[in-house]
Amino acid sequence: MISLTGLLIKYVKKRRPENEREAFGLLSGYTGIICNLLLCAVKFTLGALTGAVSVTADAINNLTDASVNIVTIAGTKLSLKPVDKEHPFGHGRAEYISALVVAFSVFIMSFELAKSSVLKIIHPKEVTFGAAYLIILILAVSVKLWMAYFNSRLYKITANLNLKAVMKDSLNDCIATGATIAVIVAAGKYNIYRIDGIIGLAVAVVVFFSGVFIVKDILGPLLGEPPSKELTDRIEEIILENPSVFGVHDLIVHNYGPGRIIASAHAEMPSKLDLTAAHDIIDLAERKITEELNINICIHIDPVATDDGELEKYKTLTEIIISEFNPDFTFHDFRLGERNNKKLLTFDLVIPFEYEGEKEKIEKRLKSIYLSKLPDTELDINIEHSYTE
Repeated sequence: MISLTGLLIKYVKKRRPENEREAFGLLSGYTGIICNLLLCAVKFTLGALTGAVSVTADAINNLTDASVNIVTIAGTKLSLKPVDKEHPFGHGRAEYISALVVAFSVFIMSFELAKSSVLKIIHPKEVTFGAAYLIILILAVSVKLWMAYFNSRLYKITANLNLKAVMKDSLNDCIATGATIAVIVAAGKYNIYRIDGIIGLAVAVVVFFSGVFIVKDILGPLLGEPPSKELTDRIEEIILENPSVFGVHDLIVHNYGPGRIIASAHAEMPSKLDLTAAHDIIDLAERKITEELNINICIHIDPVATDDGELEKYKTLTEIIISEFNPDFTFHDFRLGERNNKKLLTFDLVIPFEYEGEKEKIEKRLKSIYLSKLPDTELDINIEHSYTE
């Protein structure tokens, strides 16, 4: 089975090298439809012959899985549609929505399995199995294990959340069919027919929580989550490659689906640098980020006076005060002005999310510290949080 996976992957890479993501998504969907329909037919027949509710429920699950594979195919095709007037950022998030449909199908399956299992506990019936039935179910588990492995390999290649959801669903099927095999052994050896419903109910609970985990994986990118530290570090590295850029802040990354990432950032540069030269430096950084990371980015230039001794003095004092106040806090866009015959210090203070509800308290305490240490100054602080990890 593992060699079959390798052959299929090689075949797709050879036939569709220009768009592997779509090709692997379709491969997963069509393979799943074939396997699930075959398993459904076999298990429905076994369930009818033996009267085992766990087998029949498992067959319904395979039928649901086949429809889920259709959703995977539709989601893959829709997510790769090009941009249009109504969707200027493309259709990439359709992949997340289709994965969400997969998750809800898992919830439906767990509910139906739980309902039939409770009825079987209340009204147990004799379950009859032969050795041939047991062998067939073991083969069914083998097929589902291969499907889980197959989709796991494809997910590692594409990072397609649909494939991750299908992989987890296949593992759920292994658990459900494995529970059915346990029922066969218990019923045949001890004549405990009520165990059919009990194990079915336990499997329903496991399947339900698997659906919860699938939803959790999907909601992050669907609702908006911070980019990886590796990605933001690389973006900052590229911007800082030119020595004329000595600071980066307010980096924001918007994910509109695979291959649809938009970003913005502020780059600190000497205020005396020629405007055309500054533009060329930033333009080069934007193009490199687009080419290397496939991210469309807009970089704003923040001019900073680098030869103002008085500004540097107050900025250094602010670095000391902020570091002593909380080493997790940082600041940027430091400006020096005058107000009420005092030096006006203006800057943006960046705080971690866990301090989000304490902004007023933080500002009040900082102003008190500055009043005691630098009585000739006033503060104008904008407190914000980072949009990256």
